[in-house]
Amino acid sequence: MTPPQLATRYAFTITARIGEVTSAGDIGTGVRRIIPILGGEVRGEKVNGRVCAFGADFQIIRPNELIELEAKYAFETDDGAVVYVENKGIRFGPVELLQKLKRGEPVDPGLIYFRTVPRFETGSEKYRWLMENLFIGSAARHADRVVIDVHQVL
Repeated sequence: MTPPQLATRYAFTITARIGEVTSAGDIGTGVRRIIPILGGEVRGEKVNGRVCAFGADFQIIRPNELIELEAKYAFETDDGAVVYVENKGIRFGPVELLQKLKRGEPVDPGLIYFRTVPRFETGSEKYRWLMENLFIGSAARHADRVVIDVHQVL
């Protein structure tokens, strides 16, 4: 018996503007960082809107420079629905490139493994499909923003 094949379909892009990093220091398992989310936009065929100017990305940078992240924020669609987002993921790559990202220097996103698993919550019937499907994200970190291409798992 052949197992079912997984496939994905591009759904939308989240561009989240980010603020200055706050560090809680080394917590024993890595360095805890908190990065505020200042706003942004959501663009796609079935979802368009703006990222709300609240929320944050909570990160732990492990000793090997692997970054575990968990972002919590919301966006409001152009037609007024509010969608809560919890986005967990990892970012990893060559140490010298990760150090450049920390300094705010540009790095080719193709050289960094940055994947996420976003979950969505909304009371809007029109966007209920966001809660009834799984999604994965391919992301890129820039000095002032994070860009996440969200794909629906079919």
